[in-house]
Amino acid sequence: MNHTEPDRTEQELAEALAALAGGVRAAPDAYRTARGAWLRRERRRRLVLAVLITVVFALATLIGLWVLNAAPSSAGVIFSGLGGTQSGAP
Repeated sequence: MNHTEPDRTEQELAEALAALAGGVRAAPDAYRTARGAWLRRERRRRLVLAVLITVVFALATLIGLWVLNAAPSSAGVIFSGLGGTQSGAP
């Protein structure tokens, strides 16, 4: 086997691939179609993110209001207002 054999194979392969690539034609509106699909996906992603943020915020607000509403209405021991100061002053 001589050294020119791989060069010839490589050259034939390159020519075959060039001929194959030369026969490929893109659709005239392929870029516009791909860009439109990408923009739709991007819009959908942003819309889903906005809805998710809104739902999480509303849920956190509702849970906070529920917790505040469920708190006992009577004053706790700390805020009872009975007696004097605890430092021993009259």
